[in-house]
Amino acid sequence: MSQPARLSAALLFACACSPSAGDGTDTAATTGSTTTATTADPTAAPTTSTTGDEPGSSTSSSAGTTTAEPLTTTGSTTGGPVAPTVILPRASIQPEELAVLANDQDPQSMAVAEYYLAARGLPADNLVVLSFAPPGDALAADVFAGLKGQVDAALGPDIQALAITWTKPYRVECQSLVSAFALGHDPDKYCSQPCSETAPSGYYDSSSLRPFTDHGLRPAMHLAGTSLEHVQALIDRGVAADGTAPSGTGYFVRTTDPDRSVRWPSFMATVDQWSPERIAMEYIDNAMGMGSNALEGETDILFYFTGLADVPGIADNTYLPGAVADHLTSYGGQICDSGQMSICRWLEAGATGSYGTATEPCNYPTKFPETQVLVPHYWRGETLIEAYWKSVNWPGEGVFVGEPLARPYAGATIEFDPDALALRIRTTQFAPGVTYTIESGPSERGPWTAQGDFTPPFNAIHEVDIPDATEPFYRIVGPG
Repeated sequence: MSQPARLSAALLFACACSPSAGDGTDTAATTGSTTTATTADPTAAPTTSTTGDEPGSSTSSSAGTTTAEPLTTTGSTTGGPVAPTVILPRASIQPEELAVLANDQDPQSMAVAEYYLAARGLPADNLVVLSFAPPGDALAADVFAGLKGQVDAALGPDIQALAITWTKPYRVECQSLVSAFALGHDPDKYCSQPCSETAPSGYYDSSSLRPFTDHGLRPAMHLAGTSLEHVQALIDRGVAADGTAPSGTGYFVRTTDPDRSVRWPSFMATVDQWSPERIAMEYIDNAMGMGSNALEGETDILFYFTGLADVPGIADNTYLPGAVADHLTSYGGQICDSGQMSICRWLEAGATGSYGTATEPCNYPTKFPETQVLVPHYWRGETLIEAYWKSVNWPGEGVFVGEPLARPYAGATIEFDPDALALRIRTTQFAPGVTYTIESGPSERGPWTAQGDFTPPFNAIHEVDIPDATEPFYRIVGPG
């Protein structure tokens, strides 16, 4: 059988920079007046840098670099100038801002919670233990109200998101459990009545990195699986993904199922508009049935979005740590034993996150992930739970599963040349259309002096070069 048609996008872009006349209070990032910020050549990886997390202090030396926490860490070189400490802007929810919900009447839930807290190094105080008899797929509204009251009372304002360690129940009457915890249980707003529109989320495509602080909601995600071993493997993949900056492929498949392929215009736009070098994007159009509806034998999957009731061959592919995959169908979110293919099958095949719906949504594209939103947020260093939640405009019936804190594009690489006093910052986290400023200072607390600013036009691997980097501290600040 002939292969389906494929369209690829692989473009390079550069950022135009300008000196700043600011007073150091602007929220933007840049270089000095003679500095440029460019999109890096993907084949020219720095030889003296490593990738880490932020916000944190990136400590550099002539022998190598790290991006480290806490912010007060400073760098030095042996027998040469002191390497500056670089403070990057916040790029995501932090691990200590995630609460973990467990049910002490569900042995797998308790075991998953224990494993997850250890794997992510989460504070013990972030665990909220509930107690209820697992009812199967759905919780009654009054039972959920009591549980949510306990959760809300237990959490402080610093907690921004929730990991749910049980697989069932996954809904509250007709609303998904994760959306009920995030948005409140309100079937009139968040359930089809039937096959109707549901309320939008104010979190959709938000620039917020503190959803509870800014929007009053805590996005939630199931650590779901049919066995403890499956969930532990999922957690391990999420942890392994962090900061790997993978070079993989995103596959966007239009199938012969027209009702489940309503996202195809967005798939095409995602591929056509994508520029970063590390991810190859492929739009596969099999609407006419001249090829295959599914991928088999692929070895580098980072994204796989499609539309079928059952997707064959998914276990024959290799998914990179942090990979996201979903198929638009009515009951994929009935975890993990739907009459259609459950989203748990993606996790078992090796994906780190997936999405489906708990009840009949009808094929409104706004009830399913918008890839033009998901991919850029994930690329810019946001966690899986942030990028996935932000991509669904009407999430009331949606079931999010995966490892919430997975961040393949976390951090930055920092290089410092002590002979030339040249500092280079390389990261994906800068957002298009946002102005950033680089500031320098004598200490972590300043006082800060603006060195310049730039506004990236595209998502890219950005390189920011700072010549004559003689100050002990540099920071990049953005809005907020």
